[in-house]
Amino acid sequence: MLLEDFASGKVLLQKGCGVFVEDASGKRYLDAIGGVGAVNIGHGVPEILSAIEHQAGRLAFSYGHRIDNEPRAALGERIQRWVPQGMGQTRTLFCSGGAEANEAAIKLTVQYHRERGSERKTRFISRWQSYHGNTLGALSLSGRTQWRQDFEPLLCAFPHIQPPYCYRCPYGRSYPGCDLACALELERVIHQVGPMNVAGFVAEPVIGTSMSAVVPPPEYYPLIRQICDQYDVLLIVDEVMSGFGRTGKRFGIDHWAVSPDIITVAKGISGGYSPLAAAILSEPMWRTFAEGSGRVQHSYTYGGNPLSCAIGVAVLDYIERHSLIERAKDVGEALIRSLRDSLMDLPHVGDVRGKGLFIGVELVADRPSKRPFAPDLRVAERVVDEAFVRGLLVLDGVTGNLDGVAGDHFEILPPYTIEDEHCEFIVRTIHESVEAGCKGLRESSKRSP
Repeated sequence: MLLEDFASGKVLLQKGCGVFVEDASGKRYLDAIGGVGAVNIGHGVPEILSAIEHQAGRLAFSYGHRIDNEPRAALGERIQRWVPQGMGQTRTLFCSGGAEANEAAIKLTVQYHRERGSERKTRFISRWQSYHGNTLGALSLSGRTQWRQDFEPLLCAFPHIQPPYCYRCPYGRSYPGCDLACALELERVIHQVGPMNVAGFVAEPVIGTSMSAVVPPPEYYPLIRQICDQYDVLLIVDEVMSGFGRTGKRFGIDHWAVSPDIITVAKGISGGYSPLAAAILSEPMWRTFAEGSGRVQHSYTYGGNPLSCAIGVAVLDYIERHSLIERAKDVGEALIRSLRDSLMDLPHVGDVRGKGLFIGVELVADRPSKRPFAPDLRVAERVVDEAFVRGLLVLDGVTGNLDGVAGDHFEILPPYTIEDEHCEFIVRTIHESVEAGCKGLRESSKRSP
C-alpha cells in the first residue's frame, strides 16, 4: 500500500473485530484511534449485536414529542448514575452527534437565562484551539482557525480565550508561578463583553483533536467554576471525546471534582455502534424550565430513538460490567509511561500527554526551543501515514495547536479493551513511524516559524 493511496482515501475498511479492523485486501490494522474516540469497547461485541437485533425486532423508531420509549427512559437512568453528584437529578436531551448536542446546549442556555429574566445573556465564551462541531453554532464556539476561516461571515460573534496549554504557555509563564492566567482571562473577557451579556462558557475538559490531549492544571476548572458562579454564567463541558470512561474516570471533568451545568456527550455513549449524543442538563436548569414555561424549545427527529438508546444502554452496561473505566485508567497510565520512555529520546518529539486512553504526542522541529515545523511540511500526516503502512491507525490532529497555523500533533484513542501486546505494538510502531516520518526534515525544519 502506497502512502498516496491512503492519503487519497482509497482504503476501504470492510470489517472489525475487537481492537482490529480489516480492509478489502485482507490487511489488518490495530484501531488505535477507536473510530475517532467512539469505539471504546471494541468492534463486533456480541452483547451489543444482540441488543441491536432485539430492539430492532421490537421498536426501531418513535418520535419523542409527547411519548417516551423504554430504551430512552432506561438510558436516562443509566446516565444519572454516571454524572457528577453536584448536578443533582439530571434530565437528558438526546440527539445524533456532538455538534447537535452543543447546538442544543447553546439554545437551552439562552432559554434558561430568558426564563429567569436575563434576556440579554446570549453570548458564549470558549477557547482557541478547541473543537465543538461543524454546524454553524458549534463552529462559532470552536477555536479551530483553519476550519473557521472560510465561514467567518456566517459565524456568531463569540469571544475566545487562550487554552490552558502549559507546554507552550500563551503568557510565557510556567506553572505554578503563572497564577492560572489562562483561567483568569475568562473573568477579564466576561467584564469586556459585559456580565449581563454572557450566557455560558464552553470547554473540553481534556482538549481534543485541535491540541491532542492537553490536560489543564489541577486548579484550573475549580477556578473556572468559581468565575462562572460569580457572574451567573453556565459552565458547559464538551465531553464528546472525554466522556464515558476514556480518561479513566466517568467523565473528564471528574478529574477536577467540578460539577458543570450542562454536559454534552456523543461517541463513547454508543461505542460507535450507532449515532447517539446528548445534552445532559443539571437539576437547576431543567427545574427552571419546569417551573417557568413548562417546555424545552428544542428537539431532533432522531433524538432518543429506541434503537440508538438501546445500544447506549448495552454499551454503558458493558463498560460497568467489565470495569472498563478502571481498565482505561490503568492501561492508559502504563501506555503513557511506555510512550514517554520510547519517544522522548527522539529529537522531534516535544511532549507526550493525556489522561487514561486519551493520549497525544506533539512533534517539534527543535526540542529545546519547542520550535514547530513549517505547516506545509505536514509532519503529523507523514507520521500517521507511516503508522498506517505498518498496520496501526492513529489520528493526526489539525495543524495549528500552537497558534492556529503552526504545530503538529497526533492522538492515540484505542478501545478500553486493548491488551499488553497491543500496547507494545502501538509503542514500537509509533517510534518507528516518528523516525521515518521525520527523517530528512532537520534541514527543512529551519523554515518553520
